[in-house]
Amino acid sequence: QVQLVESGGGLVQPGGSLKLSCAASGSIFSLNAMGWYRQAPGKERALVAAISSGGGTNYADSVKGRFTLSRDNAKKMVYLQMNSLKPEDTAVYYCNAYSRQYSTGPLHLYWGQGTQVTVSS
Repeated sequence: QVQLVESGGGLVQPGGSLKLSCAASGSIFSLNAMGWYRQAPGKERALVAAISSGGGTNYADSVKGRFTLSRDNAKKMVYLQMNSLKPEDTAVYYCNAYSRQYSTGPLHLYWGQGTQVTVSS
């Protein structure tokens, strides 16, 4: 099993910044793609950004130019730097990761418990 623990959420004013972190632990042979999703009240969970094991990134159009995703493979962590935050960024943010427990094992998708981000004055 793999555990993902998010941190860094909170309350911030419009225009402010937050940095989310996600730490992976457990039975990990390799971490493949990792990313962040968010779910606002009454809406479906949606992709914010994803990063491959090689560092290639993909962003939702709504966050391009404001959010930056990065990862530290040695520390098994992924980070989401969020700048110029808007009220519509308010949501629960979830980290996810594809991981193998052994070299020939299947890829499994794991999710964190989520961290609340609230953008409000």
